[in-house]
Amino acid sequence: MSEARVVAQAKVNLFLRVLAREANGYHQLETLFQRLELGDDVVVRARESGRSLDCRGADTGPVERNLAWRAAVAYAEATGWPNGFVIEVDKHIPVGGGLGGGSADAGAVLRCLNALAPSPLDTSDLLALAAPLGADVPFLTIEAPLALAWGRGERMLALPPLPARAAHLALFEEGVATGPAFAALDALRSGDATPRPIVWRPERFATWDDVALVAMNDFEAVVLRERQDVAGVRELFASIGRSLDESHGASEARAAGDAASFSLLSGSGATVYLLSPRRETGLVVYVEPPADAPDSTALRVVETVTATRVAPVVVAD
Repeated sequence: MSEARVVAQAKVNLFLRVLAREANGYHQLETLFQRLELGDDVVVRARESGRSLDCRGADTGPVERNLAWRAAVAYAEATGWPNGFVIEVDKHIPVGGGLGGGSADAGAVLRCLNALAPSPLDTSDLLALAAPLGADVPFLTIEAPLALAWGRGERMLALPPLPARAAHLALFEEGVATGPAFAALDALRSGDATPRPIVWRPERFATWDDVALVAMNDFEAVVLRERQDVAGVRELFASIGRSLDESHGASEARAAGDAASFSLLSGSGATVYLLSPRRETGLVVYVEPPADAPDSTALRVVETVTATRVAPVVVAD
């Protein structure tokens, strides 16, 4: 029984614009995707019969709704291979935080099956399977650490990778449901003109300082209003970023356009990230408690780095 394994890397959105809502209910998007080194460990085995998924480290819900499972089923139905499969996922990416954990697993499964297949699909056909699974899945299926995406995430332009930098991820026990976040944003915009697409040039994202100038997320308009805990961390991270920039005296970093730090909500949240050329080790965030709670709560912060390459699929007999 052949097997393939890969690290399914998480992502953050360096900017995210929500555009027109289509008649079918889906929204057009514009986003800049960046992979992280943080990832889930995914192993896929092809076999003659039987199908199973073992997901360890987090509760991801019913198997039939799991994106890794759905990706494998979609591949088998489209190609007639394999008859059976075994998927093992060790979760390290937080679930429901806007980091694309489920989408990364789906992309990893598609890549693994394609590496094992007797007649692999070309990239366009593989992306045709990825697109219906979610807006993040196509990016997390291609082999690019940085990409501009639009439409529903299925139209992409891979960009040259930016230098690795420290990424601090503030994690919350309660995520933000994507559907209600879109609905809240639609309601907030009621009567206003829908944002129009922007014609982005690849050279617009040549350095981290370039990216910092356009870093924004439309979901912040609704999430930060409803979630005071998220808003507080977003403000704190922005303050830490400014302090790091003020103390960052390396002239070579400034000359290379790699000096600016910035903080943003990723996806629809609730994860808030801080990207900086300097690593702030041991960072701990304290969230103000509700009025009836006596003490502040320490928030988990995961430290990782942005990826400059996509983790390769490793095949073994």
